[in-house]
Amino acid sequence: MIRKFLGLSILLFICQVSIAQQGTASPYSFLGIGDLKFKGTTENRSMGGMSVYSDSLHLNLQNPAAFGSLKFTTYTLGASYGQLKLESPSGTDKGSSTALDYLAVGFPLSKKMGVGFGILPYSSVGYNFEGIGETGIASAPNKFAQYEGEGGLNSVFLSLGYKVSKSFSVGATVNYNFGNIKNQNTEFLGELNDDGSFVRTLNYGTRSKDESKLSGLSYNLGAYYQTKFNEKLSLTTSLTFSPQSNINSDNTRQLLALNLSGNGSEIVSSGQLDDIDLGDKKTTELKLPTKTSLGVGLGEKNKWFTGVEYTFLNSSNFGNSLTTIENVTYENSSKIAVGGFYIPKFNSFTSYWERVTYRAGIRYEHTGIAIRNENLNDFGISFGVGLPVGRTISNLNLGVEFGQRGTTNAGLIKENYVNFHLSLSLNDVWFIKRKYN
Repeated sequence: MIRKFLGLSILLFICQVSIAQQGTASPYSFLGIGDLKFKGTTENRSMGGMSVYSDSLHLNLQNPAAFGSLKFTTYTLGASYGQLKLESPSGTDKGSSTALDYLAVGFPLSKKMGVGFGILPYSSVGYNFEGIGETGIASAPNKFAQYEGEGGLNSVFLSLGYKVSKSFSVGATVNYNFGNIKNQNTEFLGELNDDGSFVRTLNYGTRSKDESKLSGLSYNLGAYYQTKFNEKLSLTTSLTFSPQSNINSDNTRQLLALNLSGNGSEIVSSGQLDDIDLGDKKTTELKLPTKTSLGVGLGEKNKWFTGVEYTFLNSSNFGNSLTTIENVTYENSSKIAVGGFYIPKFNSFTSYWERVTYRAGIRYEHTGIAIRNENLNDFGISFGVGLPVGRTISNLNLGVEFGQRGTTNAGLIKENYVNFHLSLSLNDVWFIKRKYN
């Protein structure tokens, strides 16, 4: 057992390093502390992100009450690859990202109690775009700016679930959130030609580098209730609540003076790197918003399930005071997800495909971000399968999600994306007393 825990510790470290890598290519990750990541498994995401359903074999990372139902030790590891097409009034562009989404382990402590721990991303930053604006200076009326950023916030969590009765479970999760976000802004002065091209009028510019080191605790409470309509049908309800929590941010800013050669290649002048005194913004607090999710579903055990889940975030105070942008406001956000699964015959001996779990879902999200009075909404459709691994209770999960976020109105960017997801859910037997040696 010691070797197993040692192996898990090594995997957890590898996952921490991997998750810290850039996991998004969206220009909207410039806002706040980046794109908020989905905090669930491939199984959940393939059902539109719905987390109402829970069983004794798979981990439910969104509702800690589900850990109380575990019968076996379960390991899960998930990764994703995303393709992004960006559309704006001025043209189109493409991007892609690859990420290790989560690593988690859960196991029963008794017939009524289970525990789980792991790591997953909270947000991700990864953008690179350019813009031209006015300066009000007659000799150089326009400003060319290039924006780049990377990093994000990650969470190491510990969850505990307890079955109060056969039908009712409760649970709690404590998260240690940590991360690093870097933002860079490079500016040059110049003029615009009639064809829209930019011409530098001076051979120097400026570059500012901001870095925020983040850390803090957050919590999640959950409840899960299931009752039978008859011998086949069961009604399931779930509730999760995350109170508002604060993340400490230690901030630094550096300013560099840039010289450019005649052909436009960049030369950073030595001796002109300055640390800027941020005053009261050297240390700030970011507010992670209150989050409430309520779901309900109906299904037949080992056969099918369908449900709906509504999530509300009090995100109007969400953001990063060190990186601000004009014409951006934050509102409360909400999401509705509908999804489910179907298994033709879970114990079939004659057909492998009858034992496969087929999943599908749909979601709509009001992200709470408004740019130039245009709401940044997100819509997605997902599909997936759970493939049994041999004759074991472990499985390989595959999922794909098609979606669209944003709009081209008011000169904004619309994102069309395709995300591919893969995960392993492996089961083992720990802490269960053997009757025979």
